[in-house]
Amino acid sequence: MSRTVIIGGGAAGMMAAIRAADTGKETIIIEKNEKLGKKLFITGKGRCNVTNACETSELFEHVMSNPKFLYSAFYSFDNTMTMAFFEEAGCKLKVERGDRVFPVSDHSSDVIRALENTLKKKGVHVLLNTTVTELVTNEEETVPRVTGVKLSDGRILEAENVVVATGGISYPLTGSTGDGYRFAEETGHKVTEQKPSLIPLVAEETFCGEMMGLSLKNVAISLACEGKILYSGFGEMLFTHFGVSGPLILSASCYYVQKAYRKRAVLTIDLKPALSEEQLDKRLLKEIEENRNKQFKNSLNALLPTKMIPVVIRMSGINPEKKTGDITKEERKTLLRCLKEFTIHIIGCRGYEEAIITKGGVAVSQVNPSTMESKKVKNLYFAGEVLDLDAVTGGFNLQIAWSTGYLAGNSIVENGME
Repeated sequence: MSRTVIIGGGAAGMMAAIRAADTGKETIIIEKNEKLGKKLFITGKGRCNVTNACETSELFEHVMSNPKFLYSAFYSFDNTMTMAFFEEAGCKLKVERGDRVFPVSDHSSDVIRALENTLKKKGVHVLLNTTVTELVTNEEETVPRVTGVKLSDGRILEAENVVVATGGISYPLTGSTGDGYRFAEETGHKVTEQKPSLIPLVAEETFCGEMMGLSLKNVAISLACEGKILYSGFGEMLFTHFGVSGPLILSASCYYVQKAYRKRAVLTIDLKPALSEEQLDKRLLKEIEENRNKQFKNSLNALLPTKMIPVVIRMSGINPEKKTGDITKEERKTLLRCLKEFTIHIIGCRGYEEAIITKGGVAVSQVNPSTMESKKVKNLYFAGEVLDLDAVTGGFNLQIAWSTGYLAGNSIVENGME
């Protein structure tokens, strides 16, 4: 049967189908959800960070696992091609801080609509609310070959090519339940250990809950474990009832999960990174002089957000009722340390329900990086998050999906021309 079946209607699956349809042969997306792009819809807080506008060569620097594997994928369909695709499909884009690319409308639905319209133009058939239970292969050949997929109602849908683009196990409510890992293992592929990534971190200290909802902008952080710095960065973070989150923390979590998963780590926040210690000390002296007749607890409003003040006071050990003018030099130095080295102890991370991506997946050593075709089963392809590929936040994970999906579809087209 001259048909291509793509399992999964997310970013990688839709892009694979769009390109594979250029064979002119029947192309079908099978999606277990009631609509396509369910996870895409919630990415970037519903805005959808489509890609990153950095130099293509810089994409690799932001990939955490197996960046070299992506060489052919990134250069076959890079970030500039991704942006051009969406612009041509009617989804206008804009570039924001950190070269993050979003739809001008700030609505992820426009990204999904552009993909759906292109699928329709290409004549791709979509089967919604349909579940694949297993891959069907011909084991009689020297190298097994995929011949179709079995559906939950027992039907077998024959196919010449199959692309597994089922995603990982993060955000399971969007349908990412690890089916692709099972398909891979059942057909003889190695699947590496999975961990949640791009995920909020859990703090030992309960004071984070006191500051729940407080967002800090333009702070610098470092995350260390067993004396080694895992990550340093600058940007925005958020306090939650269990610990910390926000863009800066999500990026840090990639390194925590990769190098210190479930270990105790130390998060140090510089609340005033624009000021050197000497400059900050002069600022503290100024604040003390201007507020010398006030109680200490009432003198920090110009330095800190309201929710942080009681926490910093406790950290400093300074009596909150003390007159500000009576603060000693040593107490001032302690306060300075609290502002430059606000310390939180990380004891873990949240679960897959809150993870943006899954770390781990189908071992890339068993997939041809030039085609995305399995090295173990002919005409079987893998694309997107189901593979052992992940990156930091900023549009890089979606670019992996677009690039690997496109390359899988392109390889099907090229094989059809032979």
